[in-house]
Amino acid sequence: MITVNLYYRGENGNARRFAEEMEASGIADAIRAEEGNLRYEYFQPLNDLETVLLIDSWRDQAAIDAHHESPMMRELAALREKYDLHMTAERFTGEDLGADARFIRK
Repeated sequence: MITVNLYYRGENGNARRFAEEMEASGIADAIRAEEGNLRYEYFQPLNDLETVLLIDSWRDQAAIDAHHESPMMRELAALREKYDLHMTAERFTGEDLGADARFIRK
């Protein structure tokens, strides 16, 4: 599994409006339905109302590559431009929590 955390940053609430339009337009649901998508969820940090975090998880790199070639990417890119958003990203690969598992309350 590969997870990419994408931080969308804008001004005047544009990052939140972007995420809301992604959901309302059905683009987010279409991405969730793509082969290999495991998670596609937006969050907003409580201490930064100008940022929205997307947690985007995929089965493998091939699924990500197919997603990047999909029609949704053009629509998504147009919305990023519409809301003048800038991005940073973090990439993680699925690993067992190992010693950290003892800190997770289930």
